Amino acid sequence: MSEHGGNIHKARRESVKDNTDFIDFSASINPFGPPAVVYSLIQSQVRDILHYPDPDYYELKKIIAKRYSVDADNIVLGNGSSDILFALFRVLKPLRAVIPTPSYIDYAKSADLNNTPIHFHQLLEENNFKLDSDELKKELKKGDLLLLCSPNNPTGNLIDASQAEALARHDSELTILIDEAYLDFIPDACSAAGKYKNVFTLNSLTKFYAIPGLRLGFGVFSADVAKRLQEFIAPWAVNSFADLAGRACLEETGFAATAGRIHDEKSWFLNKLEQFSQLQLFPGQANFILLKIKNGESCENLQGFLFTRKILIRNCSNIRGLGSAYFRIAVKSREDNTRLIQVLEEYYGVKKANPASKKTARLMFQGTSSNAGKSILTTALCRILLQDGVKVAPFKAQNMSLNSFVTNTGGEMGRAQVVQAQAAKVDPDIRMNPVLLKPNSNVGSQIIVCGKPVGNMDIFQYNRYKPEAWKKIIECYASLEDEYDAVILEGAGSPGEINLKHDDIVNMKMAAHAESPVMLVGDIDRGGVYASFIGTYEVLESWERALTAGFIVNKFRGEQSLLDSAHCFMKAKTGKDVFGVIPYLADLGIPEEDSVTFKLNSSKIIEPKEPFIDIAVIDLPHISNFTDIEPFYNEPDVRVRIVKSVQELHLPDVILIPGSKNVASDLTYLKNSGLADAILGSIESVAEIVGVCGGYMMLGEKIEDPFGIESSEKLLYGLGLLPVDSILAEEKCLKRKEGIHRLSGLKVTGYEIHHGVSFNTETALFAYSDGTGCGVSAQDGKIWGCYLHGIFDDDLFRRGYIDKIRKKKGLAPKNLVVAPYDIESAFDRLADTVRQSLDMDKIYKLLGL
Repeated sequence: MSEHGGNIHKARRESVKDNTDFIDFSASINPFGPPAVVYSLIQSQVRDILHYPDPDYYELKKIIAKRYSVDADNIVLGNGSSDILFALFRVLKPLRAVIPTPSYIDYAKSADLNNTPIHFHQLLEENNFKLDSDELKKELKKGDLLLLCSPNNPTGNLIDASQAEALARHDSELTILIDEAYLDFIPDACSAAGKYKNVFTLNSLTKFYAIPGLRLGFGVFSADVAKRLQEFIAPWAVNSFADLAGRACLEETGFAATAGRIHDEKSWFLNKLEQFSQLQLFPGQANFILLKIKNGESCENLQGFLFTRKILIRNCSNIRGLGSAYFRIAVKSREDNTRLIQVLEEYYGVKKANPASKKTARLMFQGTSSNAGKSILTTALCRILLQDGVKVAPFKAQNMSLNSFVTNTGGEMGRAQVVQAQAAKVDPDIRMNPVLLKPNSNVGSQIIVCGKPVGNMDIFQYNRYKPEAWKKIIECYASLEDEYDAVILEGAGSPGEINLKHDDIVNMKMAAHAESPVMLVGDIDRGGVYASFIGTYEVLESWERALTAGFIVNKFRGEQSLLDSAHCFMKAKTGKDVFGVIPYLADLGIPEEDSVTFKLNSSKIIEPKEPFIDIAVIDLPHISNFTDIEPFYNEPDVRVRIVKSVQELHLPDVILIPGSKNVASDLTYLKNSGLADAILGSIESVAEIVGVCGGYMMLGEKIEDPFGIESSEKLLYGLGLLPVDSILAEEKCLKRKEGIHRLSGLKVTGYEIHHGVSFNTETALFAYSDGTGCGVSAQDGKIWGCYLHGIFDDDLFRRGYIDKIRKKKGLAPKNLVVAPYDIESAFDRLADTVRQSLDMDKIYKLLGL
């Protein structure tokens, strides 16, 4: 048995060699560390090994001084805090060392090495080993050095501020050393550094920042004691990398949040440990737990059993005030903690009255950037699992998109998750996309939560709202887990966006909550995919790297064997595999996930090989539900052009003004860009001008926004082409609709998502089955508009519309559906390609299926 925990090297030497490593519960190290910046900083400064470290450690001391509000002259650095502890006795030469026990064994060891008499003050088990400062004061004498640990190791109890102050004021000739090695693990805990003249502190960066291999500690003392201590510390005791890491850790503000995550994990862990009636728990407040075998049996048998299962614990039999029945375990990751619980159940023969059902399979796709392929791979895996008989649902905690959809229950969700649900052959459900952000300006968005708008917010307002959004997200995810065999999660943007990570609720935070492995997807068609993989991986925190299972290369054109050397490098660099290479898939026939691709396609006009009709779609700055035009792309006699300027408009057959998330802003854009005048000037030459949703409102006479839903403009005048006045109402309309087109008698289906309420004296263009109607036309149907999204998805209506324009252009109608909007076949083609391109055995292993 080691005097301390953490001797994993000895365990490895003594164990049976296999492919599994030990899970070390004996060392209480932050399972989420070290901060990602430590890795990249050391790597970038590796050439500094050519030089000695700064003997004064000027920069590191300056950072510590600022953080603890002390002078740099009060700080002593060491190769771990134990370095300083052993030197302190040589400097102070106390009459006695007073050590409340049980406590850290090196306090007594350092006193013994300096021949300092020791007085042990026994902490009582019946009081959960908590310090009673009044009782302790009775035993103190002048010239004593009182050694305290807060929170105490191994009991985890914190010494509160009032106790520290009472002891400091008890006797000015009493010196107190408070070891705060684990203090950072307690959210909002305050250091005693520099608070009292006779109170010194020891601080370790090893535990909280998870750098035990670098060894770095410091102490805060009076200037005189610090100066004398320095004489007993070896020159350059802190190496260059430890110096760099210390500075990076102390300046990394976001990492402090891991304390809260460990606190939450500890609550879960304690709850699971309480099932063992054989064990007594001493929870404490630190990142570890003291336990006792109740019947007094030595923990050596348990320790030996755990060793055979590759688990290490801290046997506390060598700690004064405890005994052979006590042991300590660290709070680690959920996966590791679960493993320990399982092995304890095995050891104690615990049989669960209600065995847990099989855990829902889950896998998450995250990307090196937006539009890397996360959405399409989520779609593909949903269809693959469906084909293999798995009941699967997609999930994206937060989506930012202007392309939305209305579910059967009247909730609004991102169109991408709707497509993924279709691939899984399940009804789209707002739980699959609990939070939808619909940008309505450069700095703000409408926030949709669980299908309903909760308001318009800028980024700062939304960040304050995120804790509420997170509650809804985890509720929705838990509900899906209960209903489905598998959930395929999708991230947003990139987990490497360091300016956004602190407030993340969609990438690694969601993966951690779901306990989901993560596949990182990169788009090789853009170039630099492997640099993107490495760059993203380098800025991930340790716990994020642990969640990352591997990489997927997307959109590759060429000979795949040319990538082999890059994949070997990735494995050597990250320890992670590339799980597959997806070929570039053109003309999938699956709606795109967002306007990113829509705008990229604006320069890729496909020229039909037969006489065609020309549809010019106006590219609005705040375009929404652009997928209304998707069905036209597969029609052999239709050319779709995305038009951004007057010069690009030319003489189309149809001008289509699509939906908009900010009608006022986009209408102003049309007027200022000259497009409004160009549209008005083309009335005689074009076959039709069509407006959908926001475009419908813009074609009307006037638009009122009395509640400031989209802008501060209370009244705007439209293009005046339709006899319609619109007002933006406070309540948003979210409805599925079906009915007929009055002029043709053809069936129409779709959905409405709008704040606008439009008034006109004309008969509605569409008659809905619920008795309502929508839309209006002018100039014998040459100009028309409606609120109905998805109107062109229906094959018969779309072909009827195309044939109508053909006749106006002098072309013969085809009178039959020539390009069915067959999304089912597209899903199967996608699934077949992805299945052949990925290592599906490894994917299934990650899923646990």
